[in-house]
Amino acid sequence: MTPNTNNILQSNLEIVEQPSKTYCLDIENNTIIGYCDGIEAMKQTIYCILNTERFEHLIYSWNFGIELKNLIGESSTYVVPELQRVITEALVQDDRIEEVNNFNFEINKNKITVTFNVITTVGEITIEKVVNV
Repeated sequence: MTPNTNNILQSNLEIVEQPSKTYCLDIENNTIIGYCDGIEAMKQTIYCILNTERFEHLIYSWNFGIELKNLIGESSTYVVPELQRVITEALVQDDRIEEVNNFNFEINKNKITVTFNVITTVGEITIEKVVNV
């Protein structure tokens, strides 16, 4: 016998976006200082994604984090385009991030400083990441 659903599945469903309110990390003092939401929560999410090596921690999905280990010891001509690819790939896994663009690279001995823009559902953020190679 099939249950009667009164056509509830065929009615117009309203999709409600959930807030991104989360614990606010104070990175410098290694503490949690309340809650944050909106653009500050997105900055924190981006920080966490870019500082978590992908596939290294069982607690995270395989879609979370960035793959930087493979870039260690490689030449900068290989690392620069690959770094742009892995950063973009890591960040667009979050459905609040719409686009990653305007990459600029500064090569200094064994460090590459990359700055880029992240366009999110709550605004645009400029990010800087230093990668040791």
